[in-house]
Amino acid sequence: MTTDYSNEALYIGIMSGTSLDGVDVVLVDFCAAYPKLVHSLCLPYPAEFKAELALLAQPGANEIERLGLAEADLADCYAAAVQQLLQQAQVDPTRILAIGCHGQTIRHRPNARQPFSYQIGDQHRLAMLTQIPVIADFRRKDIAYGGQGAPLVPAFHQAIFAAKDQGRCILNIGGIANITLLLPHQPVQGFDTGPGNCLLDNWIELQQGKAYDVNGVYAASGQLDAALLGLLLSDPYFQQTGPKSTGREYFQLNWLQQQLQQLQAATGNMPAAADVQRTLSRFTAGTIALAVSRFVVSEIYVCGGGAHNAVLLQDLAELLPQCQIKTTEALGVHPDWVEAMAFAWLAYAFDQQIPGNVPAVTGASQSLVLGVRYTP
Repeated sequence: MTTDYSNEALYIGIMSGTSLDGVDVVLVDFCAAYPKLVHSLCLPYPAEFKAELALLAQPGANEIERLGLAEADLADCYAAAVQQLLQQAQVDPTRILAIGCHGQTIRHRPNARQPFSYQIGDQHRLAMLTQIPVIADFRRKDIAYGGQGAPLVPAFHQAIFAAKDQGRCILNIGGIANITLLLPHQPVQGFDTGPGNCLLDNWIELQQGKAYDVNGVYAASGQLDAALLGLLLSDPYFQQTGPKSTGREYFQLNWLQQQLQQLQAATGNMPAAADVQRTLSRFTAGTIALAVSRFVVSEIYVCGGGAHNAVLLQDLAELLPQCQIKTTEALGVHPDWVEAMAFAWLAYAFDQQIPGNVPAVTGASQSLVLGVRYTP
């Protein structure tokens, strides 16, 4: 039995982000003025496949045969998640207008001699397996017009979160953190602030074999190391103004270990493992606060996995005392599903010929309808 939606405009959004924790899939109805989240689920990556994707995301590890296999395997993961979502929601796949699929980023090089951003996932295979049109490849058109191809969520944030007379910051803390500034009577602004969860996740996995620091408990067991924090904050990325974007191929475990080696060479000391975790939390919060403090903002709404890290949120509150910090649930959207909903919206925007980029954010020369349609 299927659920009946009259006058529906049903789209699926698929997001697998830089944290590499799995596939977020949402079913969204765009028939009303405000998008309605109908159903959602997260399908974790199998450990072996997560490790393979992590290798592909590291420079120097991009072996072509492994890449081809991973693209097909990823399409299979996406298709399984879509089928599970539709079964749980009791919606027939013929009712879905399109799937908006981000793909899995394995390399983001906006400042290369020839800028590029590469997301894998065989979209033809996904369309064949689901028998639903897929709209994907959202970043490269923006890059072709001089943009960085990221972040792409600000156009969606503007569409559903902007308030007429209230300045808001939407803060996504995924593997990489990014902000969208929704300020009254001003153009939308936004950029990647730097690491979100990626270094925190990498470090606890190295030390304890855990995928992430649940609620920041490991960080809370350590002490802040001021010398390490200062060294981390000295990276030139944090002094750049937008448009700017980055990825886990830059802020990765090797980057952190180089900072630790430099600290040891300069001071003769190596922080305890828990102290590194505590400092990384403050570092993530500090880079976000540095970015936000350049604007007049009184409200911050957090989404992404970082919304569940109590220590990280406390650090943000201490560094930004002038701001009220809540999750996007206060605006009607659960923080776990904002990004996947954004890619459902980008598919909807493609069909409606609505621009999906914000030139002031990405640096593109013009507003553009983003994406490519793949038919079954």
